[in-house]
Amino acid sequence: MSKPIEHTITPEIVRRLAIHRQRLAGDRPPATSSGILDVVRDIGCLQLDPISAVARSHTLVVRSRVGNYDLEELDRLLWQDRHLFEYWAHAASIVLTEDYPIHHALMRSYAEGDSGWHVRVREWIEQNKVLHDYILSEITARGPIASRELEEVGRDPQAWVSTGWTSGRNVSRMLDFLWLKGRILVANRKGGQKLWDLAERCLPAANGSALTDEEIDYRAVQKALRALGVAQPRHIKIHYIRDRYRNLDDTISQLEREGKIQRVHIKDGDRTLPGTWYIHRDDLPLLERLQAGGWQPRTTLLSPFDNLICDRARTELLFDFNYRIEIYVPKHKRQYGYYVLPILHGDRLIGRIDPIMNRKAQRLEVNNVYAEPDALAEAGQAVRAAIEELGHWLGAKAIDYGENMPTIWRGALPG
Repeated sequence: MSKPIEHTITPEIVRRLAIHRQRLAGDRPPATSSGILDVVRDIGCLQLDPISAVARSHTLVVRSRVGNYDLEELDRLLWQDRHLFEYWAHAASIVLTEDYPIHHALMRSYAEGDSGWHVRVREWIEQNKVLHDYILSEITARGPIASRELEEVGRDPQAWVSTGWTSGRNVSRMLDFLWLKGRILVANRKGGQKLWDLAERCLPAANGSALTDEEIDYRAVQKALRALGVAQPRHIKIHYIRDRYRNLDDTISQLEREGKIQRVHIKDGDRTLPGTWYIHRDDLPLLERLQAGGWQPRTTLLSPFDNLICDRARTELLFDFNYRIEIYVPKHKRQYGYYVLPILHGDRLIGRIDPIMNRKAQRLEVNNVYAEPDALAEAGQAVRAAIEELGHWLGAKAIDYGENMPTIWRGALPG
């Protein structure tokens, strides 16, 4: 077999390939359940987060790709068609039912290692076996049920100790451990409250034959690389099934030998970016189209947990955009705001907005808008259109802009 051509590409093409593979450029997928399912197939997962200052993160990630859509379309995929379910990807996420064999690896191996964490979890579950058995019995008899319908039982329960919100919350912690073990799943949600049921009742057709560690890596590495567009092994390592690849280097070597992935060189003028970079063979036609000028950019607002920017170091490397979540930073120490949405314009991250949805007044309050130093004045109208589209989707009757608007976009943004 002849040696594949090693392509040399620019950082601009790398960004465009990543954005396109994330379904943030080109024609928008339809705002239907089938279009949403195609998006999740391409990007791998939708990270969950409880904060809804604007909207729940996973709904924002979908909206950035398909445009304004009916949330019932996503709910249908989750709770009726069961094409999606909630589990752990690179964080607590919505994942594909067809990828169940990949995620089943964590279910069958969770808390079975020799690390201090795994030993601690096993010991705590054993110490609280009465609670463990009670929860499973109640869910078997009454599921789907909410955690508030369960009681803490046991003659001498051992409280779960942590520095976070889970400390002392034994019922919630046991539910989490049973979920990670794949014994129970989220069967539905009512007002954001999880309703738990046995896994076999939620996904009766998901229990196929188990994959080996090698087979899981083989599938997951390709899925992660395709979602990233072009990536180094360290980018793949923390994407999709973050830090759960058993033999990442060996899998990459095998895929390269088979010709399924190829090396690329990234050259920025006279400088070549260090490290070994890969592209999936199936994305070579897309690479050629982008190099030939086939680029259809969009302007949209991204969730703080969007898949495009979840690897902060990679985001800074490729986009020269430093982004950190300031939710847990004291208000007087925040640089940009509580729940800041980056602005994607074409192949650049050109700024960020600091919004909150006032649901009682039905107003989207845009406290601040910030432009990056290299943002162009002509992008202002596109930024305003993206904000207005978000407001319309949220059901805002009006959009209120604060006084802190970038000078470069003064003509486009009120304030």
